[in-house]
Amino acid sequence: MEFFDFGTIFFLVAALVIFFQLRNVLGRRTGNERPPFDPYTAGRTRREGRENEEAQVPENVVSLPRRKGQGEEDRYAAIDAMAEPGGELNRGLRAIRDADPSFEPKTFVDGAKLAYEMIVMAYADGDRRTLKNLLSRDVYEGFVAAIAEREKRSEKIESSFVGIDKADIVSAEMKGSEAHVTLRIVSELISATRDGGGAVIDGDPETVAEVKDVWTFARDTRSRDPNWKLVATEAED
Repeated sequence: MEFFDFGTIFFLVAALVIFFQLRNVLGRRTGNERPPFDPYTAGRTRREGRENEEAQVPENVVSLPRRKGQGEEDRYAAIDAMAEPGGELNRGLRAIRDADPSFEPKTFVDGAKLAYEMIVMAYADGDRRTLKNLLSRDVYEGFVAAIAEREKRSEKIESSFVGIDKADIVSAEMKGSEAHVTLRIVSELISATRDGGGAVIDGDPETVAEVKDVWTFARDTRSRDPNWKLVATEAED
């Protein structure tokens, strides 16, 4: 008579239980399973599938062509909403959009308004570090020279930024690979300049003044740096 080791029988039974559990959970291959997903060939597989479908289209079915320029209309919709189609400003904005597909005029204006406030306040505070990040080299040198002269005379500017009433793009163009956008900005500011003794020598610390500026921002569209810099300023009477 042969005797079975109890431990061996236990492990055999356990193995059978595990097998049936895995079978119930994972299922059985039927030959109809989807192949593993390959991210490098998925696009090609979809294209081949479409080509096969097109090849099977009955001859009496006519494929309607897409409207020519429909994609372009969508691409320039935000620009057309801001600038009259066919006008010089619209053409300039479209040229920038062509060079930089991420360019959106409304987003640009919002960023320019924020930069305007930062620059105005940094100039009043003599904050050279902030100005350096927002201005082109030529404009930065001009601002720093004015700040240095003011400091030499022991003068200080007290400013409170009230807000921007209006900011409109008035011109846009590509200069080589560099995009240039000019805005007319109307803001409200409380500003006064005091001498070394504290006397007001310019402006009024109690009055809100309307300020009109024409500023031009630029960015090299080939650069990975998404930031625009102030390249020209002009005060409007």
